[in-house]
Amino acid sequence: MTADTAATPVAGATRAEATELERRADRRARHRAERVRNRRPSSGAPRRFMALGCASAILSVSAFGAVAAASADDETRLAAAQQSSVAAASAASAGDVINAPVSIAKRPTVTSGLSTAAAPFTGGTQVTVAGEQLDQVAQVAVGGVAAPIVAATAEQLTFQVPAVADTALGEVAVAFTDAAGAPIAVATPGTATVAGAAAPASLAAQLTGIDEAAVHAPTTSLTLTYTSNPAIDAQVGYVLTYWSSYNTAQYTVLSGVDCANFTSQSLVARGWAMDAGWYYDQATGAMSPSWSSSTAMRDWLYGRPDLATPLDDSQRGLVKVGDIAQFDWDGSGDRDHTAVVTRVEHTANGTAVWVGGHTKDADYWNVDEALASGGGSVTYFSLK
Repeated sequence: MTADTAATPVAGATRAEATELERRADRRARHRAERVRNRRPSSGAPRRFMALGCASAILSVSAFGAVAAASADDETRLAAAQQSSVAAASAASAGDVINAPVSIAKRPTVTSGLSTAAAPFTGGTQVTVAGEQLDQVAQVAVGGVAAPIVAATAEQLTFQVPAVADTALGEVAVAFTDAAGAPIAVATPGTATVAGAAAPASLAAQLTGIDEAAVHAPTTSLTLTYTSNPAIDAQVGYVLTYWSSYNTAQYTVLSGVDCANFTSQSLVARGWAMDAGWYYDQATGAMSPSWSSSTAMRDWLYGRPDLATPLDDSQRGLVKVGDIAQFDWDGSGDRDHTAVVTRVEHTANGTAVWVGGHTKDADYWNVDEALASGGGSVTYFSLK
């Protein structure tokens, strides 16, 4: 029985017997194949090998094509994903508070309080503030009244407090504006600014990490308190008391030319001390020319810059209550009348001044009305 015959199940054999015969035949076939080493391979083996090689090649080409196609698809999907990511990032950044460093031109900013928080209603007090770009400040307003700017640098600004009526005592706002009329931020300690401009509290809180409730919003003004000046109160009080009822118990009356004499009396009430150049002797009634003559008083005050500063009428905005006004009725260059400033008002139309005194007995005589009725000109001495 050959191997082929042995591998064939015997007819009529049971299924178990057939299985056992097949197992034995298979074992004998493998045994013979291992022992015979110089047997030539059958002609079918190369063909099977070639067929398998061709199949493998076909599969490889197909697989390579599939891989190539997959790679191209992956690159397309990757590029699309990258573009989507960039677009998403751009869209997200558009909502950010700060996208990139931005150069912001600094605007004027006041960073300190007033050097003097209170000033007499008579004005004239010089007040200084510190800050940035303050040389760009075009106007200072105190209680809505323009205050002259005395000096200004980038870091410091000084202005002069304007005079107000003696009834306008109390707190008023001090505001600063630039040449375009825009308000200038006041960022004193406790307020926040960014790049020289006032910053919203919420942004300041974000940038500094400070609780937003602890950040104070910047303002556009400071506060000055107008107070009474006891010395000037006494001077003006004397004028208002004796303008129509002369104080003959203390002073001599110069009939028809008592204006300078009465003005000198008011200066004594203000607290000025007599000296060899300006005096009155109550025992004898003797008085210096500077006490009783308008022109002589002018010349004496010219030599006393520690007491007064001369002003012409174009500087009326600097005049304050308690100052001295002198009139030249005929344009001769001398002084014909002297009075005490008892009221000053600053309006959109300019500054109005009222005076009180003797000879033209008055408590509130409007300077413009005086010039209209008498002609001539007026000058002033701003008292210190």
